[in-house]
Order: sequence, then C-alpha cells, then structure tokens
Amino acid sequence: MNALTVTLGTIGVAFSLIGWASFFGGVGKMARAIMIGQPAPDRWRPFFPRLKTMIVEFLAHTRMNKFRTVGWAHWLVMIGFLGGMILYFEAYGQTFDPEFHWPFFGDWHIYHLWDELLGIGTVIGIVVLIAIRQLNHPRVPERLSRFSGSKFGPAYTIELIVLIEGLGMVLVKAGKIATYGESTAWTDFFTMQVAKLLPSSVGMVAVFAFVKMVSGSSFLLLVGRNINWGVAWHRFAAFPNIYFKREDDGGVALGAAKPMMSQGKAIDMETADPDNDTFGAGRIEDFSWKGWLDFTTCTECGRCQSQCPAWNTGKPLSPKLLIMSLRDHAVTKAPYLLAGGRKDMGGDEVGLVDAEGKPDEAALAKIAESARAEAERPLVGPEDVHGIIDPEVLWSCTTCGACVEQCPVDIEHVDHIIDMRRYQVLIESEFPSELAGLFKNLENKGNPWGQNAKDRLNWISEVDFEVPVFGQDAETFDGYEYLFWVGCAGAYEDRAKKTTKAVAELLATAGVKFMVLGQEETCTGDSARRAGNEFLFQQLATQNIELLNSVFEGVEQAKKKIVVTCAHCFNALNNEYPQVGGTYEVVHHTQLLNRLVRQKQLVPVSPVSEKVTYHDPCYLGRHNKIYNAPRELMAASGAAVAEMPRHGERSMCCGAGGARMWMEEQLGKRVNLDRTDEALATLDGGNSPSLIATGCPFCRVMLTDGVTARKDSGEVGQAVEVVDVAQLMLNAIERVEPATLSANLKVIQEPKRVEAEPEPKPAPTAPAAETPAAEPKSAPAAGKGLAMKGPAKAPGGKGLSMKGAAKAPGAQADAPAGESTETPATPAAKPGGLAMKGPAKAPGAKPAAAAPATETPAAQPETTAAETASAETATESKPTVAPKGLAMKSGFKRPGPKAPGAPKPAATEPVVSEEAPATPASDEATEATEAPATGNGAPKPPAAKPGGLGFKSGAKAPGRKD
Repeated sequence: MNALTVTLGTIGVAFSLIGWASFFGGVGKMARAIMIGQPAPDRWRPFFPRLKTMIVEFLAHTRMNKFRTVGWAHWLVMIGFLGGMILYFEAYGQTFDPEFHWPFFGDWHIYHLWDELLGIGTVIGIVVLIAIRQLNHPRVPERLSRFSGSKFGPAYTIELIVLIEGLGMVLVKAGKIATYGESTAWTDFFTMQVAKLLPSSVGMVAVFAFVKMVSGSSFLLLVGRNINWGVAWHRFAAFPNIYFKREDDGGVALGAAKPMMSQGKAIDMETADPDNDTFGAGRIEDFSWKGWLDFTTCTECGRCQSQCPAWNTGKPLSPKLLIMSLRDHAVTKAPYLLAGGRKDMGGDEVGLVDAEGKPDEAALAKIAESARAEAERPLVGPEDVHGIIDPEVLWSCTTCGACVEQCPVDIEHVDHIIDMRRYQVLIESEFPSELAGLFKNLENKGNPWGQNAKDRLNWISEVDFEVPVFGQDAETFDGYEYLFWVGCAGAYEDRAKKTTKAVAELLATAGVKFMVLGQEETCTGDSARRAGNEFLFQQLATQNIELLNSVFEGVEQAKKKIVVTCAHCFNALNNEYPQVGGTYEVVHHTQLLNRLVRQKQLVPVSPVSEKVTYHDPCYLGRHNKIYNAPRELMAASGAAVAEMPRHGERSMCCGAGGARMWMEEQLGKRVNLDRTDEALATLDGGNSPSLIATGCPFCRVMLTDGVTARKDSGEVGQAVEVVDVAQLMLNAIERVEPATLSANLKVIQEPKRVEAEPEPKPAPTAPAAETPAAEPKSAPAAGKGLAMKGPAKAPGGKGLSMKGAAKAPGAQADAPAGESTETPATPAAKPGGLAMKGPAKAPGAKPAAAAPATETPAAQPETTAAETASAETATESKPTVAPKGLAMKSGFKRPGPKAPGAPKPAATEPVVSEEAPATPASDEATEATEAPATGNGAPKPPAAKPGGLGFKSGAKAPGRKD
C-alpha cells in the first residue's frame, strides 16, 4: 500500500457507504409502497412449484429467449451482474492493496476462469444490448419502436455502469497479470493478451479497482433515489414477481380472467357489500400488492408494446406505457397514502381528518406537494381532468393477451385493465355507449344481438337431418357423449351458423352422440366480463350452470362433456365457470374433430385444392395454448397451409376480443383490416382461389368483413373466402345421407319411472263456507342467483344499484311522466333464471303460455293497517338522491336477500317499477331488434341512451403529463 492506494481506498469505501445507505433506503420505500396494495393471500403457495418456476425462468431464461438475440445477450449480462458481485466486493481490498485476492479460493484456477468468463460475457452482452437499443431507437418511425415511450436517461445510465463493471473485471485482472506476472493459459486466455498492452504499475491496478468500485456504488446510489427506475429495479424485483405470478403451475396470467377481489377474497355479487367491498380498481390503492410489484418490475423493454394490436394500428394504448403510468403515479402518491391520506368516492379527504371530520391541514402540510397533487388525479379520466389513464387507452384493449405472453417478468396487464374497467362500469357507470346496448341485450334476451330465444333453433331447420334438443327430443343426457354448446354467434350469426352446421354434420357422420340445449342456452357472459360488468357475468354464469347441472344430473363427472365452436365460449366454460361452481370437460371442436380423424371415424377422401392460411384465435391459442389441433385437422383435410408472419403465440388479434366486437374503432387503422392485409399478403395478394381459415366465429366475422372491405375497394379479387377449419374437413370427406345422420344421432332412452303417489286420506268433513270469487295471485317467485328486487333495472344504466331505486349498468331510461306504470300480473319467474320481477323473463327462457281472458276482476284482499303503515314508512325512507354505481351512499340498500320482517307487496298487485316500462312476458310479444351492422361487421346493438363515454379524437398516450 502507498499514499495513492490508501487515498483511493478511503474515498471509495466512503462513497460506497453512501451508495449502500441510499440503496437500502430505496428498498424500504419500495417495500412500504408495495404493502399499500390490497391483500393477495393466494400468491404464496404452493412453495416448491413456485420456487421451481422462478429458478427455471431465471436460469433457462425461458421468457427472454423468445427473442433469441436479446435472450442470450441478456443472460450474459444477468449472470455477469449477479456473479460479478463477488468481484465487486473484492475491489474494496484491491483498491488498498492491488495484490489482494479472496482468501481460501482466490488462488483457485476455477475462480480465475470464472473471473475471465464473467468479464468477457458481461462486455459482450451489454454491447449487444446497447446496439439493439440504438438500432430500434424510436427516432423514425416512432410508433414502430418497442422502445417508444421508454425512459432513455435511466437506460443509458445503467448500460454505462454495466459496461464499466464488465471492463473493470477484465482490466483489473489484466493489470495484475502485467504487474505481477502470474497467469495461466487456460484460465487467463484473454486477459493475458490484454496484459501485453498494459504497463507494470501498482497504481494502475488500484485505479482500475477504484473505478470499478465507484461505478457499482453509483448504481446503488442512483437506484436508491429513483425507485421508479424499472430498468434497474427489475434486477431485484423480477425474482419475487415471477414467484408470485397468478398461476402456481408456472403458466402466464391468461385463460380465465382474475376474479374480482376485495381484501384478498373473490367477490360474490349476490352477497357483496358495497359499503366495505372494493369493486375493481378505481384508485391506485385498490390494486393488490402483486399489482404494485408488477408496476415496480416493468423493465420498459417494450416487448408487450411491439405485440399489441391496438398500438400497432394507431390506438393510444401501449401496455408498457400503461404500466409505467401506474408505476409513476403509485410512486408519487405513496407518501400521501403512507401518511394515512385517503379520499372517499366523492373526492373528500377521509384519512387525515381532525376530530370534527374536517381535513387536518397540519398533517397534510407535512406531505410533499407533489404527493398531494397526485392524490387529486383520477385513475381513469380524460386529459381535461388530468387522469392517469385516458379512457381511450382503457377501452382500446382487446384482451388478446399478447402483452402477457411476451412479458419477460410476468406482468399481468390484462387483469389490471379488466379491474379498471370493472370500476368504471360498476361504480362510475362510465363506459362506451355501445356497451349499454350490449348489456341490455344480454340481460333481457340472453344474447348480444337481442334476438328471441326460440330463434336459437333456426339453424336446425337448415340441415337435412334431425338434431336432438334437450327437453324436446331427450329428457336426460343418458346415452349421449357430448352436449354441443352452439353459442350465440353459432345460433344467430349467418356466417357462424355455417360452422355450427358443419360441426353437427361431422359429428353425426362420425357417430358421435350429441344433443343441443336449444332455446334454453344463454350467453356465457364472456363479453360482459371483459367489458367490466362482473355483475352481469355472474348472473349469466349462474343461470347457465344451473341449466347445465340439470342436464348432467346423475352423470358422473368424467362424462360431463361439452363441445363448443366459439373460442370465447370455450374459455369461459372451461376456465371461468369453475370459479362460479361449474366444472365440466370442455373441448373445442377442432380438438374433437382432430381426435375423430386420428381414430379413423372421419376419413378424408378429397384434399382441399385452394391455398389456405390459418388465423390463430387469441382465446384458442394464446389463452388456451391450442395451436396444433386445428393445424393437424387442416393437414388431414389435405390443405397446404401457408403461415402468416405473425402466427402461433405471436398471432395478431382480429380485433373482436375484450368486447371490442360491439364497439366502433374511431382511431387508427381497423385491427381486422390489418390482420386481413397480412393474410392476403400471405396468399399472394388473394387474386387466386384461396381460403383464410380460423376456429372462432368472432374471428370469422372480423376477417370476413376485412376481406369484403378489400374486395369492395378493388384491392383483392373475389376468390378469397373466410371459412372455419371444420368446413375444410367437411369438404374433404364423403358426405353421408341425411337419414343415416339422423340414425347416428338417435338415442332411445328408457322412460322415467314415475312412482305412484299414495292415495290421500279422506279429510274430515267441514262446514261449508263461502269462497271468494277468485283466489289472490301469489307474488312472483324469487329467482335464484342474482335476483334484482323491487324496481331494480337491467344492467347498463347509471351504476349497478341492485335494490330500491338504484339502477344496474345499461338500464333503460326512466318512464316519461304521465305514463301508466301498471302492468297485468304475470306468472311466477322461473327459478334459476335472472329472476327479474314483474313481467320480465329470464334470457333465453321459453315463451310463457297466454292466460285466458276474463272480464270479472279477481277479488282484492283487504290491506291491513300495519301493512299500509309499513309501506308508507318504506316509501318515506327511500333516498331522494339518485344513486351512482353500486349505490354506496347513505340510504341505499346493499345487494342480497331482503331483511327479515320486511313487508311483502300486496298479493293481488304485481310489484311495478316507477322507473322502467313494462316488458312483454313472452318472446312472441317482443319483436327481434334488427340493428345496422357496426364497422366491425357485427350487428350493432340498439343505440344506447346518452351518457356513455364521449371519446375525443387525438387522445394522448398514458402517463403524458401537461
């Protein structure tokens, strides 16, 4: 040691202590901020499978290697950062004494080789990553770069520090070889050559070690003071974020949407308490601590952005920028929340208040002005109210899952977007106006198009063979192998009906016994859930599960089999219905048909001659990992499939998911046109006979509309057609006579044995008594599930109040003044339906039989004084202020059963809402609503009343501040 080395060592250690203090301070701030989030108790176990997933993803770099060059380069840098820590600490001693090395193992040859490889690998890896960032820099064109919107200052700083650390490993070792002359050819093969270029100098080695130590300490200092530097913090946060991922089997957060959670528990809307439960995410503190960890872990690599269909077609949504906006907002607002600050739904301070309930100005003054200002900003709102996330950003998402699939650190973008949508729909009642019509149609008719339930059977009249219908041709499931879930599109949409008929004929040809539900079937609620209407989804799911359980009554679990043609129905029935209590074996039609081909039950005889390209539906591919079955089925039909550039797990969305099927695209290029153009380019411009195949009716509608648009503009010939994979197979087999098909589906069931009822004992003779002219009618039976009581409206109106005068999202407008609100008494609601009181029927229910006309009114029972007083008291206690959302204001009721002892309505008068007009009691009385087609090609739901989100063009990307 000499004066130089002692001076350098002292300065380096002092600076290092400052760096470590900053780093641990940052860790503490980050940990306290993350703990602000809601509980997530399901993220901790099982321990060993989660630990295994974390280790495998870390060592094998399974997520990063999807981008090959970036994958291996990042692996080298990661190993260099973690393994180089031991060399960083060795630099402390080398600054004081350049000849220093670790005791015991510092002279081992394997340690010298480790030092050699780490230094070389780190330098190579970081140079490659620097080059990739510069080659993809968002200079021109801006939107095509996955780094667009990323923070380049922190990125350049971290890249420089890593480069210095890598060079420090090489130069310190080479300097020691040049100065002390100790080396071995197989452990120092590179640094020996570098040493030849360096002089022999003790001071030089000390300077190299000093620079290496100071660069590492600078990293600690900077990241500790900037906990929103995801490009640096992901080095630490990625490990717990991978461990705590949603799926404990190691899968990504796709398939089922995460249940709506409150205080770590899934919410059942039937028993939800709006005074205490959190419905979705309306504030940053409503996200779970795993959500806060997600925001912290984002490395701003932009791989999610590069795959996002919304971003690639000119929409303002970027999954990366959305997560960055939430992270920056969380970090800035955290001091306010940690100090105890909290606001109610009206924006009033309820956390830091004095004894009189007024804001505690003294306590608020201790909080940074930036934190208090950030607390005033709404989580979702347009630019004029300084919202964190613009509504255009929130509603542009198709929930295709490309962002989740590509994220190397397992961030759950789609779950966070759906949670924010839930709050907007259920509490704020702010959503695109087109969705109000969707919600109303699903509530009233059980399908998005608002068609009558009896029309679900129309497709059967278009085939030449007999299709068994549950309740008509078969009373039980005995003798059948599959229940064919046709779906709303498969029953009502003309293009999708071709798929339905093709699958039915193929199954009948193969001798597979199946039945359909017919008009009893109701929408699975996929679009409602992804649009944020969890209440409506649970309604529909509960009704469907009760129906399915009645079909499968007495059937062992392994034989409860359902086949579906819609990828969205498949995902809902297979992945989401178990959350609500319905577990079945669900297969997609491409899986079942492919199995039948393998078993020689379907034998192709004439190959498909046209050129074919295949579009992977997002909810079949990415969400459920079904890629091979449709391709094998196409290959069996003799089709020569040409893959599009974006296929498999990187397939481009058609634009229909996330309830976007029912919304207009106002900004940028239409997603379906972008995908159609890619398909046509794969088919050599589509000027020769060619086919675009898919396995989902939503995709088929969107792609057909895209092809039609290109045909109308003259950009493509008339020979291109969009078909389902099942149609390719149907054209490749030898068709069977209709009589044979009917015979193949025929199942002879034994009639149910009806036990004879015991003869009743004769009743004792009673004196005759006068009987009234007519018995009073009983009140409508309370339906199971999420029955809405009193004058509650259907989802779609202002908020989701379930009792009293409160409305549900998408409800109809109030009845005009002066109109009569009385309706004739109707039969009791069918148990298990949506249990809407009065004349409203459950979606998909059978038509009610017309009651015989009578001129003599029924006798009215007298109303007791107690009942009258109770009714008057109840009327006076109703709130006079219109509720918003789930009616959490004082005076509004919570969803759930009526309180014990509540007065019942008079038996002879049906309970009639003074706000909603009466609904006809049968399908025959209601004409199907024919709406013009939307820009996406789907029939447009009825126009919603004013009050939805009026989106403005030119919406900014999330996170951009004034």
